[in-house]
Amino acid sequence: MSALDTPLARLLGCRWPILQAGMGGPARSELAAAVSAAGGFGFLGMVRESPELIRREIAAVRDRTDKPFGVNLVPSATDPALLDEELAASLEAKVGTFVFFWDVMPEVTARAKAAGAKVGWQVGSVADARAAEAAGADFVIAQGFEAGGHVRGSVTSLVLLPQVARAVRVPVAGSGGFGSGAALAAALALGAQGVHCGTAFLATEESFAHDVHKRRIVQAASEDTVHTDVFAINWPPRSPVRVLANSVTRAYEGRLHGHAGGDFPREVVGHEEGRPIYRHATDSPLRNMTGDFEPMAHFAGQVAGQVGAIRPAGEVVRAIAAEAEAVLTRLASGAPA
Repeated sequence: MSALDTPLARLLGCRWPILQAGMGGPARSELAAAVSAAGGFGFLGMVRESPELIRREIAAVRDRTDKPFGVNLVPSATDPALLDEELAASLEAKVGTFVFFWDVMPEVTARAKAAGAKVGWQVGSVADARAAEAAGADFVIAQGFEAGGHVRGSVTSLVLLPQVARAVRVPVAGSGGFGSGAALAAALALGAQGVHCGTAFLATEESFAHDVHKRRIVQAASEDTVHTDVFAINWPPRSPVRVLANSVTRAYEGRLHGHAGGDFPREVVGHEEGRPIYRHATDSPLRNMTGDFEPMAHFAGQVAGQVGAIRPAGEVVRAIAAEAEAVLTRLASGAPA
């Protein structure tokens, strides 16, 4: 049996325990389907999306692959009425797996599980991991401080992951800094049963991210990322993100934290099919956006320094799996690195 045939992979029904992060806008049907079809597990990032779009995207994934996939939602950053509609649309479409993020909300977990779905929570602390398990989560994603996008905790993956793995009985995936097969092998050594990757899949051909964003990730060094909450519009106050440095982060050097959406004027820098995109919003550049992309939030984890090209998502999945198998085989044999 392969070392990658972990309880998490069996729980989700995928060949390899390589989970593609929801990432909001960049994770549409083309990406989720490509990851799942290649043997990983894809997620649709449907944060604050309409039920009509959710239904279309779920159907589009199923048109592309018969492999399992899931839906990612962020309850605490979504209007309750819209969240109710998002869940209803997903459950009516018989989505089998959800990943939720930010504040652990037991009532949301209960609703999904009552419909027969599996539930994962992405957390940034041991306390939240325990809360997610107590709420009925089937698995937990432990997100380290080096992760891209919204960052829940303040501890690196190397420190957080083994603590979470010891604290809960459900399977754990590592998130933040995982974008290679060697990193997957390391996560397994730390007690995880898989990895959850965002940046590595954002810079793929199938990602719905705008090419400007993808190219910036490829060009970036790990030191080019910034942890800040100056991209605050649309999320609860003081919700930090990790992004690539730009004119917005440079304007706030020395005061990168302590902000809320209401602190900033609504200055339009772009549009998404008629919807205004504001400077300081959490919207990242997408294929269907127009405007000035430079001041938008270019989400990226520190692992961006390892991303050297825009590749097909399936190729990324297979490369991670093959390298992990090779590393684990070499370690088991005692061969030198």
